[in-house]
Amino acid sequence: MGSHPDLATEASGLVKTFGKVRAVDGIDLSVRTGGVYGFLGPNGAGKTTAIRVLATLLPPDGGGARVLGHDIVREANAVRGRVSLTGQFASVDEDLTGMENLVLLGRLLGYPRTQAKKRAGELLDAFGLTDAAGRQVKTYSGGMRRRLDVAASIVVRPDLIFLDEPTTGLDPRSRNQVWDIVRALVSTGTTVLLTTQYLDEADQLADRIAVIDHGKIIAEGTSGELKASIGSGALHVRLLDPGQRGDAERLLAETLGVAVHLDSDPAALSARISDTERVAHALAQLSRSGVVVTHFALGQPSLDEVFLALTGHPAEADDDATEENAA
Repeated sequence: MGSHPDLATEASGLVKTFGKVRAVDGIDLSVRTGGVYGFLGPNGAGKTTAIRVLATLLPPDGGGARVLGHDIVREANAVRGRVSLTGQFASVDEDLTGMENLVLLGRLLGYPRTQAKKRAGELLDAFGLTDAAGRQVKTYSGGMRRRLDVAASIVVRPDLIFLDEPTTGLDPRSRNQVWDIVRALVSTGTTVLLTTQYLDEADQLADRIAVIDHGKIIAEGTSGELKASIGSGALHVRLLDPGQRGDAERLLAETLGVAVHLDSDPAALSARISDTERVAHALAQLSRSGVVVTHFALGQPSLDEVFLALTGHPAEADDDATEENAA
């Protein structure tokens, strides 16, 4: 595989197996330097395993890949010297304070003590953790631990950082804080390869998205390109009474002649449509039947609808978590 200077990561036919399970099943990948590239898929789709192979933590069982121009097998040490990995769980020492964790890492990475303390202070300030710098990490909230974990990954700024589901389990405020951190990393020149099972996260952060299911990349492109690829518009409806959603689903399906998707919001429904003239008739039918609509919108499908169209199941499905268990 030849190296391309404008590519941060490139893979061809990448395979990783665990027993009879092909967790990564022939992935081809080209990630340009700069920006955020998203791996989108449910648990067990192959995202984490692919990241671990590219970060040289697992050897591939087939195919090949280069990261920042270096072969992940023959030049693994060169790859490790230029990348960082933040996994799904915090890797900092909970018995140390936030400051002690970052100073320790700085010293291990070759900084003199004074420079390590200076860098730790800069990161704690940048990540909004200065007030908690002297507290043991075991007293931190989940969002604070995640911010410290990302800070620990960039004590020495990497050219490429792998973020493996960085917001799993976080509350909305903490998720937004991590999103801001990701944007800040990109603004300083770091390329981010992000795995996520959250469709809104991919929509918010990623410049390009690879949709992964059962170890294979089944679609790739920008968010807009993926939404356009299913070739239809979308009707989104929100009801006053969630208890009427069953009636609304039946009436919309009959009137529009398409399948209706029940959103995670218990008062919301959506449907892919190609004939927009039927929408007014469908809404009028809901009104005549006593189903009160508080909001409706007609536009591009969401990434959730794209994923459902591509895979036949929603992104939050957890049909096979083999990769997480095996890896």
